[in-house]
Amino acid sequence: MLSKNELKYIQSLCQKKQRQATGMFLAEGPKIVDELLNSHFDVTNVYATDDWQSPKLRDASILTRVSAFELEKISTLQTPQQVVAVARQYWPSAAPELDQKITLVLDGIQDPGNLGTIIRIADWFGITEIVCSLDTVDCYNPKVVQATMGSFLRVNIWYEDLSAFLAKQTMPVLGALLNGQSVYATKIDQPSLLIIGNESKGIREHLLPYINQPISIPGNGGAESLNAGVATGILVSHLLH
Repeated sequence: MLSKNELKYIQSLCQKKQRQATGMFLAEGPKIVDELLNSHFDVTNVYATDDWQSPKLRDASILTRVSAFELEKISTLQTPQQVVAVARQYWPSAAPELDQKITLVLDGIQDPGNLGTIIRIADWFGITEIVCSLDTVDCYNPKVVQATMGSFLRVNIWYEDLSAFLAKQTMPVLGALLNGQSVYATKIDQPSLLIIGNESKGIREHLLPYINQPISIPGNGGAESLNAGVATGILVSHLLH
């Protein structure tokens, strides 16, 4: 059973301010919590209904059994899924390793679902590094964590001043722009950065001088633009194959 203080604390982790103050975050659902328990992340508490069982739970002392009603109170999902975990945020201590074929650079991504999808896409294609602008949505937002389906455990994420970060780079910088070269005709033969812009505004003007290879996705229909997550998937798929 949950105390009032525990309930209040867990609910507070839905707020960015509290996540930053405590260094903790929430993860939900059997699949994500199982992966979390099997990862290098420090899981401090697990709250689960009686129907949740996991061989990944090696320390029973962190488990608190809760009723379906209590789970509903601490869940961020419309339909709670058996288990909610509280874990310590992990931030890489070293600088990003930029020796892989593509490192993603995200400029002002605001939608949690988009960021979660991009992290999942990166994991699918073996991209382990993502550099985000300081105003990109928090990667430990519960909606982001949920949208990654566990991929956040395998992708390192940094938040940087992108102007300062890009100014130090000597490698090719590709940017997703409407007037760029078709991605279908683009080849990369050395480690490169790929900038994905904000959902509605695209890549901001002050970052454009750092782009030496603008690329685009040709379209034949009437849509004004593509969802940032969808665009990232198409671009990465063609650049890596």
